[in-house]
This record gives sequence, structure tokens and C-alpha cells, in this order.
Amino acid sequence: MLASAGVVDGQKKFGDSSYYFKHQLLFGVLPGLALTYLFSKIDYKVWRKLSLPILFGALVLLILVFVPGIGLTLKGARSWILIAGQTFQPAEFLKLALVIYFAAWFGGKEDRTNNWAYGIVPFLMVIGFIGILLMLQPDLGTLVVVVAIAMGVYFVAGVKLKDFAILALVGIIIFASLIVFEPYRLNRIKALINPSADPRGISYQVNQSLIAIGSGGLFGVGYGNSTQKHGFLPETIGDSIFAVIVEELGLLGGVLTLGLFTSLGIFLSSIAKGTSDKFARLYVMGITTWIMTQTVINIAAITGIAPLTGLPLPFISYGGTALMALLASLGIVFNIARKA
Repeated sequence: MLASAGVVDGQKKFGDSSYYFKHQLLFGVLPGLALTYLFSKIDYKVWRKLSLPILFGALVLLILVFVPGIGLTLKGARSWILIAGQTFQPAEFLKLALVIYFAAWFGGKEDRTNNWAYGIVPFLMVIGFIGILLMLQPDLGTLVVVVAIAMGVYFVAGVKLKDFAILALVGIIIFASLIVFEPYRLNRIKALINPSADPRGISYQVNQSLIAIGSGGLFGVGYGNSTQKHGFLPETIGDSIFAVIVEELGLLGGVLTLGLFTSLGIFLSSIAKGTSDKFARLYVMGITTWIMTQTVINIAAITGIAPLTGLPLPFISYGGTALMALLASLGIVFNIARKA
């Protein structure tokens, strides 16, 4: 689907209609599968011991985006760094680092879920520091996923529902404040409430995506035959790729895509349930939360159910760093599954 969705944009920007497909294959799929294989062979308990250095390294990379000459500003966000001529998005590996760190933090011998001084306060300090770095970029979409990962691991670790509800309420208030005081984020809420208010402005992307989805019907217009990707639908290789899938493969293609993600979620949850190691269980559920949260937000936004966030669709949207991080995370899951 990426090969189809990127045809027009690839030809226009690089003179090669298959540019995005080849770039994703060489800098996403192949290195990602290599990491999957490598990590599947490493005892997962090693990651628990290295959780703090891994988190520290991820934070250093996240800070590098603000260093002149290293950090890059693309699509209005300073979220990339340039390494050996290739762009790299540190936030993607930060997600994996956080899953490892929080699984180790709450999976230790001490019960930290109900200890505010020793468990919850350090947990909130880490999230707060990362939140500041992400909002300076700014990247609210990634922050939503990061908070979801943290809360997911925290919940599975055995938190009291009262404490969890308090933290969730505080989080909602903070996110609402971030939206209200930033005009372009508030405009996305307005576009969600009334998509017809400004179809050529703030509501343009969601309207074009709905046109694509509606055009697909039951069986789609045929693979490669999307008309919306010809300059009408923004970000066809990114957060809008699900609209192209449904336009070309129809409702059946959309349901199949949802079915694949659902199957993956069930598969991961069964692995978590099958292990007696608390770190392993929290890690797998953290990965599950990451993938499923990002999937739900992406598809809900592009179908007009939630405001647009710019989050890519896991495994399918263009982005080598994101794909490598996801495949690497599954490598650790496979090692856990083998030992469970």
C-alpha cells in the first residue's frame, strides 16, 4: 500500500515513483528485520538490567534535535536529527526505551505502584521531563502515545483504581490546556466538530480522507487506482494512508487491515498472559499499548472520529525509524514468547 500511495509524491519530489517503497525497504524493513532476529536471540532479562542506560541514551538523542546542525525541522516540528546523511526520529526509539524502563521500574521486587514517594513521583518526573521535550518540538501526537504507554504499564502493574483515575484526570486537564492555548490544535477540534465549516482550510484533510473512504465502496476502485492521492489528499504516505487503503481496496480492505491489527493485539496479549515474569508481562503489554493506541488514534482521526494528530499508522505508513523501532520491539517479544 505504501508503494501505491507514494507513487505521485515520489515522482513529483524525487523523479522516481517507487522512491518511498525502495527507501522504506532499504532503511526500514531490512534493518528492522535484522533487529527483530538479533533481539529475538538475546535473553530478554538483559534489557531489564540495561533499562536506565537505554532510557538515558534515548533522552540524549531526543535532546539532540535542539542542537543546531544536528536537529532538523520538518513539517513544522523539530523532531528529526541527521546521522550519516539519513534522517532519524529519536522519539520512535524513545517509545521502546520507555516500555523497557517502566516495565523494569514497576516489575522490580519492590511494590512501586502504590508508593507515591518511591514509585509514583519518580514515574511522574520522567513523564514530565519527556513531555517538556516533546512539546518544545512540538509533537503532541507522540506525547499522547508516550503517556498511553506509561499509563498502560502502570495499570497492568497493579495500581489502585483511585490513584489511576486521579492521574488520568490530571492528564486530561493538561492535554486540554495544551489544545486550548494553541490555535492550530484548537482548529483541529473545530474541524472534528464541524468538518464542513472550512473545507478548504482547517477541515481540508479530514474532508479529503472521507471522500477517499467513501469512493472505495465495498470492494474499492482497485489497487493503484486512487484518485485522491493525485494531489488532493495530504500525507498519503503518512497519517492518511488508511484512507488510500480503503479507497483502493474498499470496506473489505479496511476491515482486513483492522483485523490484522486486532489479531496482533490478541497475539501479544496471549504472550503476556502466558509468562510468569512480571517484567516480561509488563513489557509485552507496554508494546501492545503502544501499537494499539497509535493505530486507534490514526484510524479514528482519518475517519473523522477524533482530531488529527499526525501520527502514522504502525507498520504501514512511511518512516524507517518507526518501522525499525516496532520490529526491534517485537524481537524482544519473540524471545519472551520462546521462554514463556
